[in-house]
Amino acid sequence: SLMLAKAKEEWDQEIVDKQSEKERYLSERITPLHTSGLSLSQLQDLCRELHEKVEIVDEERYDIEAKCNHNTREIKDLKIKVLDLRGKFKRPPLRRVRVSADAMLRALLGSKHKVSMDLRANLKSVKKEDTEKERPVEVGDWRKNVEAMSGMEGRKKMFDAAKSPTGQ
Repeated sequence: SLMLAKAKEEWDQEIVDKQSEKERYLSERITPLHTSGLSLSQLQDLCRELHEKVEIVDEERYDIEAKCNHNTREIKDLKIKVLDLRGKFKRPPLRRVRVSADAMLRALLGSKHKVSMDLRANLKSVKKEDTEKERPVEVGDWRKNVEAMSGMEGRKKMFDAAKSPTGQ
């Protein structure tokens, strides 16, 4: 907590220093503007001068921004070239290593591990049931079914069969 308090104090002091440096720089660069007692033509000339200065500063800002964008693109291209020159790194094939639970616990816990663990002893045994033997398969004569369902009687039977489960 003491270190955090000291860091916060230094950070606050740095902010104050930056602000004072900014004010000092602006006071050096920017002269106070005296417009009192000037005629209309003198004010217009002053405005023209200010516009010219603003245009010059804006052109400089644009040039610097273009240079910065160009440099960032060039840095990206160089990074890509460096990666290409390095070549692709092939990962070596990993081998499977069989480790028992006891060896794993010994590696993790060190000499503290003295109890051997048999994980398979606690598993439940499950019987596989034959569900196919229990299902009765009904085999009938398909011709009888087709003859019974043909015509209007068959459709009525189908309608009644579909209607009866919902009716109950």
